[in-house]
Amino acid sequence: MELQHHGTLSEAINSDDHTTDVVPLSERRGPLLLGLLWITMVTGFPSVLAGFTWFHYGLTLTQVLICSLISNVILMAYCIPSCHLGAVSGQTYALMSRALFGRLGSVFVSLNVSWISLAWYGLAAVLLANGLKGVFDIPIDTMWLSVLLAFIMSVNNLFGFSGVANFAGYLAAPVLILWIGMTFFKATVSTPIAAFSAPETVAFGPALTIVSALIIGNSAWGNEADYWRYAKPKLSFTVAPLVVSVAIGQIVFPVTGWMLARETGITNFEAASGLMTRYAFGGLGIATGLAALVLVVTYWGLNDANLYASINGIANLKKYSRKKLTVVLTCVGALAAALLSKNPKALETVCSVSSTILPCATIIMLTEWAFAIKEKKPPFFSRVPTFAELPAVRWSALIAFAAGGLVGILTAGIIDGLGNWQVGVSSLQAWITALIVYAILRPMDPLITKSE
Repeated sequence: MELQHHGTLSEAINSDDHTTDVVPLSERRGPLLLGLLWITMVTGFPSVLAGFTWFHYGLTLTQVLICSLISNVILMAYCIPSCHLGAVSGQTYALMSRALFGRLGSVFVSLNVSWISLAWYGLAAVLLANGLKGVFDIPIDTMWLSVLLAFIMSVNNLFGFSGVANFAGYLAAPVLILWIGMTFFKATVSTPIAAFSAPETVAFGPALTIVSALIIGNSAWGNEADYWRYAKPKLSFTVAPLVVSVAIGQIVFPVTGWMLARETGITNFEAASGLMTRYAFGGLGIATGLAALVLVVTYWGLNDANLYASINGIANLKKYSRKKLTVVLTCVGALAAALLSKNPKALETVCSVSSTILPCATIIMLTEWAFAIKEKKPPFFSRVPTFAELPAVRWSALIAFAAGGLVGILTAGIIDGLGNWQVGVSSLQAWITALIVYAILRPMDPLITKSE
């Protein structure tokens, strides 16, 4: 049955949410909604907690600002083309992996996007549990509260992209914007000019590594196409929302966190979450209720996107009932929450893994798209091949993907005993490795270079 588009956020969409086909132009959203959705994904407590972490590591405000700007330039160099790829193709990240990675390669890529998204889902549930315990005296262990929240936050995904977009656009984003403005203004007024000239205790190189890991890790997910396939395929409609949302989420928020940590000396995540929300509304009698609302709305909006991405990854492999798949993956996400609640470096670990593994496949897709333009060939996403049409594996793409991910993980400093290997910007090093290896191997792979 053909569905009609009426230009509203509540319109009906394909029953499988176009996880196995191209999103029609009639169902694409404008830059305002995509911008609001992206704000909920790159702005929130993980962003502000990064600032508390940087203060804990001894970074100065000047270092935070300079390293944040550099990290965001790197981030935008990746995000603009990767998001625009989703808008032009209208396909999910996993669906596009078919043409370049083959049957088994696409399975590997799809499973990676699914489990990493569930790791984010579990982490967000843990951070929300910490935040609520920082605001209220909740006599429940963090692990069990995280598991409970993981189950509750899955409800929007039962309604597909419309459920995710409506919640983000009409509730989560406006609350975030209000919260950001009030908190940043108060923190800026309280921070003395002398903070800019404080002596450095951490060298610039390690400082950039620390900052970039959290900024890029919190905003470069690899599967940007899962969301931007619903955007109109116009470059300016992609660039404007990205610039605004990243400026808010990855500069204003972390800097606010650093200023609050300096003012209070608090770096513990549970205490920081409670402080962050009460700080903005401290003069109001309903501060506690507003704090809880902000916590729930921001993390719920983030987890909508996380679970949505995991569902799309599995949907590329086999068609399941969306509601049943949502329930099963929610259970896995709840298990991830239980495990991550016991890991003191959960945020750094998930950020590093996310930004080094998944984007490598996107880098390969962008590289192949560039080759197609140069060679005047149809792009690899010009049609959606069935698994029956594909070879088992396309080694050039799979080897490049594995090489990039390995370099990123080894230089991220998240493996015990390999702290000395933590150098540079791990995600950037992973992406460059994937690009170079793919460009070298591509001419040797007739399955890639032959005409479509």
